[in-house]
Amino acid sequence: MSHIPRTAIAQGVLTPRTLSRKHKRRMVKSCALLLAPLSVGLAACGSGSTGDSSLASAPYDATDVVAVNADADSKDVDPEKPLEITAQHGDTLTDVLATDTKGRALPGEMSADGKRWHSTGSLAAGARYTLRVSTENDEGAPGRRTMHFETKPASKHLKVKLGPDNGTYGVGQPLTAELSRPIKGHKQRELVERALKVKSRPHVEGAWHWVNSKELHYRPRSYWPAHASITLRSSLQGLKVRDGLYGGKAEPVRMKTGDRIEAITDASSLVMTVKKNGKTVRSIPVTTGKAGYETRNGIKVILTKEPFVRMTSASIGASDFYDLPVYWATRLTNSGEYVHGAPWSVSSQGVSNTSHGCTGMSSANAKWFFKNVRQGDIVQHVNTAGEKMAPFGNGFGDWNLEWKKWRAGSAVHKDEPVGSGPEDIARLRPQV
Repeated sequence: MSHIPRTAIAQGVLTPRTLSRKHKRRMVKSCALLLAPLSVGLAACGSGSTGDSSLASAPYDATDVVAVNADADSKDVDPEKPLEITAQHGDTLTDVLATDTKGRALPGEMSADGKRWHSTGSLAAGARYTLRVSTENDEGAPGRRTMHFETKPASKHLKVKLGPDNGTYGVGQPLTAELSRPIKGHKQRELVERALKVKSRPHVEGAWHWVNSKELHYRPRSYWPAHASITLRSSLQGLKVRDGLYGGKAEPVRMKTGDRIEAITDASSLVMTVKKNGKTVRSIPVTTGKAGYETRNGIKVILTKEPFVRMTSASIGASDFYDLPVYWATRLTNSGEYVHGAPWSVSSQGVSNTSHGCTGMSSANAKWFFKNVRQGDIVQHVNTAGEKMAPFGNGFGDWNLEWKKWRAGSAVHKDEPVGSGPEDIARLRPQV
């Protein structure tokens, strides 16, 4: 009766996963000799055995006994069809591993008798795969077949534009993903979301939120840490999103944060307090929106810095005419809310609200503010009579959603229990 040397297992030729029940029983009977005197045990199961064992030799070439519904070295395998593998001539399958060049393993299922294996997940489009199949013959000897093939490229791609551009930003800057096609189904959204991978140093808790069917935003529970390093990558390329639609290539984002800069404007006291890493560095008299043009309450994120902007009443539909050259303008909303120099209203700054929704200050203070903030820094307005800053649609109002509601917009974290975060709410509209 043949036996299985212990060295066959110790050297990695066999694993418990590889052995059939029949040969496990054979191994138990053979190794039962270990109960005999030590010298006999070593002769039966030790490395010094001189008995004949096909299992101790290198795996045989199983090419002729493993049938695959994809030709070796083919470049046009249909990714819409499952991968199927069959053992022939009395052999059985013991292991199947199919991976693409990105290291993604194709999930699959083995039949109870070990004769058939089929993929349960979708092949990636335009990908090169390595297939490794392990077998076992009637004598318990292991076989191997390794082959390569490529799948057809996709005819339709889900393009992904990741943002922001590489660079250094304030601690309030969200990450974004813009999709070329709408994604509505929960499973499709979950697949897309899981493929958008965010890493930060130091690590922080964060989540994606679906703004709509073509746009996602990512933010931490609280602001990013100061001087953090954040990387956003997509592993969606080639993955099947739905029938006929596969993920496309996306350029990664490498973002850093600077100091934690927060500018809090109190519309009741008409003072902007600027903080750097928690310490107040400047208090600035300001004027905000007058009746009918009230500045929005809530947290806003600096979008751009514009040294000069021409502001007119027509841009916001104001009833009273104005056409002004404005310097040191820091944009907060898409609709036209800025922090800017307003030399015409210096006498009202710190005294009353006279603007059309913007935060006005002296030219010197506006220049200082412009020079000391960056895109992604936080500007918050409190105690205004205006609307609440909307989370989406007019810039980045993302921080106005409490954490529980933010996570509810994730296809991955939606149903996970979570405590409410400290953030508040908000809404918007045009001004000057």
